[in-house]
Amino acid sequence: MAQLEGKVAVVVGAASGIGAAIAALFSSEGAQVALADRSAAGVEATRARCIGPAKVSSHVVDVTDAAAVEAALAAAAEEHGGIDILVNSAGILEEVPVLEMTPEAWDRTIGVDLTGVFHTARYVAPHMIERGGGRIINVASQLGIKGGTGLAHYVAAKAGVIGLDKALALELAPHNILVNSIAPGPIETPLIDGLSEDWKRDKRAELPIGRFGTAEEVAPTALLLAASPSGDLYTGQTLGPNSGDVMP
Repeated sequence: MAQLEGKVAVVVGAASGIGAAIAALFSSEGAQVALADRSAAGVEATRARCIGPAKVSSHVVDVTDAAAVEAALAAAAEEHGGIDILVNSAGILEEVPVLEMTPEAWDRTIGVDLTGVFHTARYVAPHMIERGGGRIINVASQLGIKGGTGLAHYVAAKAGVIGLDKALALELAPHNILVNSIAPGPIETPLIDGLSEDWKRDKRAELPIGRFGTAEEVAPTALLLAASPSGDLYTGQTLGPNSGDVMP
């Protein structure tokens, strides 16, 4: 039996990278999947990868717009009959030293990478309560645990996601909603295209296994958290498919 048969999953940031890989895996495991991203073309490309038997829908949304997030989640719930799982993989990343960082660059990254996570969690929770429970899985980063150079805004946002998820886990547990973070190490996705080759070379040299991961290697961690019984005892946790970059 498929691990997510009968479940409805919303994947935010589904146009590429980790979000796209998770959406495709969830679809293959029998879930109905609502794909959400600000890139309509990217969402349609991911939709073509979702070859499972259950329904797939597309939703264009900017996670920094609270009203748009609320409306997109309501539309997904109506189209699919409810929401059981949320994965938030939306994110941006730009390398800039803190002494050169503008307030606008800071606000832009915090807006997508942290405030966007709050928006999706805030507006998906009522739909999950209506269903009697659910799973919220937010993609953070190992840099939110250990820090990193040239990425102070990104590090702060991802550390905020990890903290936010712990608070959400405590508040939402009485509603049978489990909330967890995935904190990958560097992954070969379009997100890291803007990082310098020097940054990537130095980071590879730090990793015990000596290489960056792939989105397809991260997606099974989301499946573990989303499925039952594999994810039933996880809440407020941070799981790290990170090439050994962080060893708690």
